[in-house]
Amino acid sequence: MRAARLRKAGDIRLAEEPRPVPGPGESLVRVTAVGLCGSDLHWYAEGGIGDAVLDEPLVVGHEIAGVVEGGPRHGTRVAVDPAIPCGRCAVCATGYGNLCPDVRFAGHGTLDGGLREFLAWPDELLHPLPDALSDSDGAMLEPLGVALHAVDLGHLALGAPVAVVGCGPIGLLVVRLARLAGASVVVAVDPLPHRRAAALRFGADHALSPADAGPAAWAGIDGLDGLGVRVAFEVAGTDDAVRLAMTAVRPGGRVVLAGIPDDDRVSFPASLARRKGLTLALVRRMNLTYPRAIRLVAGGSVDVSSLVTERFPLEATADAFAAAVTRRGLKVVVEPHG
Repeated sequence: MRAARLRKAGDIRLAEEPRPVPGPGESLVRVTAVGLCGSDLHWYAEGGIGDAVLDEPLVVGHEIAGVVEGGPRHGTRVAVDPAIPCGRCAVCATGYGNLCPDVRFAGHGTLDGGLREFLAWPDELLHPLPDALSDSDGAMLEPLGVALHAVDLGHLALGAPVAVVGCGPIGLLVVRLARLAGASVVVAVDPLPHRRAAALRFGADHALSPADAGPAAWAGIDGLDGLGVRVAFEVAGTDDAVRLAMTAVRPGGRVVLAGIPDDDRVSFPASLARRKGLTLALVRRMNLTYPRAIRLVAGGSVDVSSLVTERFPLEATADAFAAAVTRRGLKVVVEPHG
């Protein structure tokens, strides 16, 4: 098979490799669509993410859809849950497999991800796709799952006003989910005009640039009672975005941090957070969200297909990363068997 393997920062190459052999409880999956995530861009641009570094060449990509090859599920189109928790530790036993200290994750560390023609994966992590969902829709279930988990952590009350700072694909999905959850006002913030326009399409009432999102802006928006929003979601991974989210939220409010910073550090004005008595929640991927994500997309409540703005074949993976780094669109998808 062919695989696109990251050798070092900025250096991804296509090579012929042996096709993986499924072990007990696994199936072979022919990969049909892989979305490039912001965390993949960290691997590509920096050779690591957080405290994980590229020690040996790695196949990245964790937003994956494909078709089962062989076995009793042959021909089944599936979305691939990229996280493999140990299933035995106390954390897994309490239902938080996403926080498992021994979790293995596709395209992270030493576990190869989806930018290859085939992968072998545990059967219980292969979720059948309804016919109404395309292959790229299946890949988009992973970012939708992250957005679902973020909104869960937001503890949204019906009719509460919400802000979303950072309107890449996950931020846009948070906008949509907040609207579905009954937010009375949704304010989106992003520096890129095309992403602000997308936020309005996904259900935001207001879309502001960071320059226009100072304290006076939140005091002047109808429906915020001059106090700001009840929950702010930060989905950009920068200190400026964290500060802006804390500025947007009212005293006693909640800030959900979903962005991943470049240097594994987050800082914010302590006095701002302390005086407002804010509660912070941090997002670690997702937790048991695939069935809900599938129902939301299949039922027409969430449109993930419009997130995909560029597609590339596997042999053009380097070009796909170059396009994604520019952030000129929304989501870049690689199609190994397109």
